[in-house]
Formats: sequence, C-alpha cells, structure tokens
Amino acid sequence: MHIVGKVLLLAVLTAVPGTSSSKEEQKMDKLRISSPAFEDNGSIPAKYSCDGANVNPPLVIENVPAGAKALALIVDDPDAPVGMWVHWVIWNIEPKTGEIGEGSVPAGASQGRNDWRRNDYGGPCPPSGTHRYFFKLYALDAALNLPATTTKTALEKAMDGHILGQAQIIGLYKRR
Repeated sequence: MHIVGKVLLLAVLTAVPGTSSSKEEQKMDKLRISSPAFEDNGSIPAKYSCDGANVNPPLVIENVPAGAKALALIVDDPDAPVGMWVHWVIWNIEPKTGEIGEGSVPAGASQGRNDWRRNDYGGPCPPSGTHRYFFKLYALDAALNLPATTTKTALEKAMDGHILGQAQIIGLYKRR
C-alpha cells in the first residue's frame, strides 16, 4: 500500500468510534476521580479540614471499568512528620456511584480505621507546612468482606489481585 492509502486508512480508523489510539481518547476511558471543591494539585478548602467543618469534600467518579463489583477509596498524607498518615479508608462503594457527596458516605459502603483510630473521614490537619493529600480510588472485581477494624494496610492486602483500575486526585493544604 502506498503512502496515500496508508494515510487514508489511518483517517478512516480514527474516524470510527473506539478505534482511535489518541492519548486524549484513551484518557477519557480511564477510571477518574475529581472534586468540584478543588483541582488536582490544587488547594483543599479549609471547610474540609480540621480548621473547618472537617467533612469529606464532594468527589466525582467517572469511567468505572466494566466488571467492577465495588470501589474502594483511601485518603492519605505522605508528608506527615510520622510518615504516611491515613485520613479515610472506605470500601464496597457501589460501582454505579457517580458522586460521593460532601460530608457523606455512600449507602452500603464500609469505613475502616484511619490513623486517628476512627471509622470516618479525618480532614487535613498538618502541624506545619503544606501537605499533599492523595485521594486514591480503586475499581475492584469483587466486594470485600472486611471488619470495621480494617486499616489501609489490611484493605490494600485484601484488594491485591482484584484491582481493575485506579485513579487519584491530589489536594494540597496548609493550616492558617
């Protein structure tokens, strides 16, 4: 096939939905988490921290892979003086969930232990400087039967071999 034919064939393939290999189109199909409260690598409003109402920010979930039976979310801070600090551990989120509302837990989801030894969201509360908060979302091929005492480490172990996709958004916070 000569060059004109190859270019024409490429143009036809990219015009057919689902056949393009452009990075932009592939990105649209990947699991995604975002928040209307802050941009990726942007500042988390004080409302969602220990300086405010200390409620979880709203989160939007898109492009959950086919075959997902549950979602899990881990929120942690790698910049804590003691090392990684876990703010929220939650699993068995219904895969059809499109949004986790502000200050809420999706119906049917389970919460595990954060590093304050509580089973809820604990917002950013850095002792000094700006910290990064990773909101890590996982699509799983199975629901997980775990106790309420489950920690991040135990959840990660239970998810091993069941992850169909993952996404994250990072928020920044510095105390006033």
